Order: sequence, then structure tokens, then C-alpha cells
Amino acid sequence: MTAKPEDRRIRRTKRLLKQGLAELMQKKEFKDISVRDITDRMDLNRGTFYLHYTDTYDLLQRLESDVLKDVQVMIDEHCLETDTNSMKPVFEPILDYVVENHDICYALFVNNATSNFMEKVQNLIYENGVNILHRRFSHVPDDKLEYLLSFITYGLLGLLKQWFDCDMALPKGDIVVMADKFVTASAEQLIG
Repeated sequence: MTAKPEDRRIRRTKRLLKQGLAELMQKKEFKDISVRDITDRMDLNRGTFYLHYTDTYDLLQRLESDVLKDVQVMIDEHCLETDTNSMKPVFEPILDYVVENHDICYALFVNNATSNFMEKVQNLIYENGVNILHRRFSHVPDDKLEYLLSFITYGLLGLLKQWFDCDMALPKGDIVVMADKFVTASAEQLIG
């Protein structure tokens, strides 16, 4: 039996609450954000909040889950388009998503003190990277691939954080090219 699709108004309300949280997280620490802060910002009733979420931590967790799920879908859709020379087919849609959802992505990356979002992103990169590296470097022992994958994971997160720290001053296309070159060059130098 398939689940009944969520009503359009409910989707809109949830989107507004997540947006409100993301906007507030750019201004203050998560621990200092209340349900009232969020509902006042988005001009919603507190009771409406509690129809969908138990507290601000529940809202944050759902927001993180949504972002991770969206990124996983993009990886799944574009992973097979990668070849031995480029990861651009995966990087491009993910960075498009980051640009389109700037407030949310920025808030989650910068205001990371309250959750383990960065660890979840690391796991996402790692789990997907294992398959990609095994395809590209099937002759390389697993222990060497582990080191490469750790290096790539932290490098990509550092690149993204630096982009946020610089107010995304570099064009998205430049970041895609840099990420692709870093990953490809690292793989070739460390493994190839």
C-alpha cells in the first residue's frame, strides 16, 4: 500500500519552518533558537509547528535528513556518468543545489556545533566514494583506497567550507573545476 502524498499546504508549512530555522541559524547559535523565534519569523502559529515537529532539534534533524537525501539522489542519478577523468557530472548538480539552497546549506555547514551534520556528510561522501574508487581503481588494495578516500572527503568539505567562508565569491563553475582537479590529481598521484 502506497503512502498518501502530503498535502501541498503541509509541504509549504514545513518548508517555511525549515527556512525560518536556517535563516535564524545564520544569525545566532542553534541552542539559542526557540520554537517561538521560528514561528514569529515565518508568521506561523506555534501550534502549527507542533503539528509537524516535536521541538527545534527534531526540525533540525529533519532539515539535515532532507538535504542528505537530496544529495544522495543527485549522486545516484549522476554517478554512472563519471569516468576515469572527471567527477564533474556529480559535483555540478550538488553545487547547483548548494547555490539554490544557500541559506539552508550555509546554516548547516557554519552552525555545526549542535549536531553531527559534518560527520553525516563525511559518511555520505565516504559511502559513495568507496564504490566510485573501487570502479576506477579496482587493482588498488582497500587500505590504500581508505587513505585516498579520507583525503578526498576532508578536502571536499574544506573546499566547500572555504567557499562559504568567502561568501561564495568564486563562481560555482570554478569550484566544480577545482573540486574535480583536486580529486582527480589526488587519485592519480596517491594511487595511480
